[in-house]
Amino acid sequence: MLKVATVFSGIGAAEQALKQLNIEHSIVFACDNGERYIDCSEEEVNKIKLEYSGKELEEFVKKIYEETGKENYVKQSYFANYDIDESRWFEDIRFLDGIPYKNKVDLFIGGSPCQSFSTYGHRKGLEDTRGTLFYDYARLIQEIQPKAFIFENVTGLLNHDGGKTWDIVSSTFKSLNYNIKMEILNASDYNLPQLRRRVFVVGINKSLNAKEYSFPKKVPLTHSSIEYLDHYVPNIYYLGEKGFNFVTKVERNQRRARVNQDIIGCQTANQQFNWVGDFRVESPQKRHIEDSRIYIGEYNGKPAVARKMTPRELLRLMGFEEFKIVVKDNVMWRQTGNSIAVPVMKAVIEEILKIIEE
Repeated sequence: MLKVATVFSGIGAAEQALKQLNIEHSIVFACDNGERYIDCSEEEVNKIKLEYSGKELEEFVKKIYEETGKENYVKQSYFANYDIDESRWFEDIRFLDGIPYKNKVDLFIGGSPCQSFSTYGHRKGLEDTRGTLFYDYARLIQEIQPKAFIFENVTGLLNHDGGKTWDIVSSTFKSLNYNIKMEILNASDYNLPQLRRRVFVVGINKSLNAKEYSFPKKVPLTHSSIEYLDHYVPNIYYLGEKGFNFVTKVERNQRRARVNQDIIGCQTANQQFNWVGDFRVESPQKRHIEDSRIYIGEYNGKPAVARKMTPRELLRLMGFEEFKIVVKDNVMWRQTGNSIAVPVMKAVIEEILKIIEE
């Protein structure tokens, strides 16, 4: 039984990967604040952690988030799809104590935002990252001592702050007694028709005396995005005149909208909010013509309608299968865009298991 823990858990790309691989596993814990923000300085966090501990701390943090009046939609999606309960869910990584989980986690996964580190060049190691969410991710590795970890992030991490951010991230991981390997992986290289390049860092605990990790080999792309589309899409996903003109006219969208691509572009956090991303342009059907909300325009000299992709389509194009949608479309779009491509995660995990199972 593989014991897994995730932070910045999102809609569970790692958990989805393990389900698809039919690997028996248990979720030790998961953690995500659902994009709700608590303005709490490092000093205030430390003060709260001194005053409360254990279950009292967890209840206090939950109360703080409840007082924001905002729903944790990520939690709703996660609970609907994975074997989890309240005792194994945390709202905020800053207050998560990893010590009770020491040596109880095989695989630890997350991808924190990486801000600039103002103390660069002073001390090195974990202390250089204090006051950032990356510090808490690295702290948990140190406290939990998992057999292996996976860290995923945007490629901008490598040149952020002139490369200083990556220097500290990599040196911090190495200081935690892990053998580290880093690679940029693209979803389209793992048979998913999506251009999604991400930094993956894999760490193997040196105490295992394991062989060196190797990232999974690329495989040919044999699929096209059209295979993942719904046969019938409700009228509500089709655009009016303003949306149609933006999607179909490069001079308006400045190439921020892509149409009918075999390989879709990376879905970003603002997908569907600012008319950025991938769209479909189709021949109008009778039901479109009869719906005054839908604009019948011209594309490549022929009558056409334009539409957004549905949440279900985008989930498929991220590699999610049998996923229950329990939140509104605009929330699901965002959650999907913030996730990790499942086929890539499957390939990375499979190579890790070859090592730690030995």
